[in-house]
Amino acid sequence: MKPKLILMFTLNDVTVPDAQEYFEMVKDLDVDYYGFKEIGLPEKEMKKLCDSIHSIGKEAFIEVVEYDEDKIIEPAKQAVKLGFDYLMGTIYYPSVMEIVNNSNLKYYPFCGKIYDRPSVLDGTIEEIAEDAKRIEAAGADGFDILAYRYKYPEKVDTLVKRLVSEINVPIVSAGSINSFERLQATEDQGAWGFTIGGAFFDKKFVPEGSYRDNVKAVLNKLKG
Repeated sequence: MKPKLILMFTLNDVTVPDAQEYFEMVKDLDVDYYGFKEIGLPEKEMKKLCDSIHSIGKEAFIEVVEYDEDKIIEPAKQAVKLGFDYLMGTIYYPSVMEIVNNSNLKYYPFCGKIYDRPSVLDGTIEEIAEDAKRIEAAGADGFDILAYRYKYPEKVDTLVKRLVSEINVPIVSAGSINSFERLQATEDQGAWGFTIGGAFFDKKFVPEGSYRDNVKAVLNKLKG
C-alpha cells in the first residue's frame, strides 16, 4: 500500500506566513492530507486555512513540536477549538490525551527520546518500540516518528520496520524526507504516511521547478 502524503506548509518547523497562498496553488492536486505547525500564523489565519482544507473534503493536521507539558496543553486546546482533525507531535502526557478524548481529534504523539529543534530522535530501537507500545496502550491513535532525524541514521530502516510490525496504529514518518530515495525507502519501510514541508519549499525534488511542480513530482512517484 502506498503511504499517505501529509503536505505541511512549514519551513524550519514554523508555518510559512503565506501558507494560504501555497494551499491555493496545490488544492486541486491529489494530496491525501494537509497540515502545519502551531507557530507562524495568527489564530485567525490558522482557522481560515484549516477551514479551507475542510472545504475541499480533506482533513487537517496540526503538528506541535514541544516537549514540556505546560507548553503542550494550550496548543492541544487550540487544535480542538480550531477544528483540526489530527494533533501530531508532542511528548505524550495523560493530560493531553484527556483533551483529545473529549474531542474529535486523533492524537499522533512522538515516541522515544525527543529533544532540540529541529527535533532529534534518540534511544535504542528496543526503547523506542517499548515506549510506542506503552503509549498505544494509553490510547494514541498513531505515531509521529522522526525517522530521518534518528540519531543513528544507519538504523532508520530497522527502526521503522520494527514499529510497523509491532504497533497496530498508523506510523507517520515525519521530517527530512527530501529525496526520491528517502521517499522510496519510506514506502519500503511500510509507513502509513509521511510528511513533507521544507523539501517542497527548497525544491528538493525538481530543483528547476515550481513549488507545485515539486508536489506533483512526489505524487507522481507515489502513483508509479
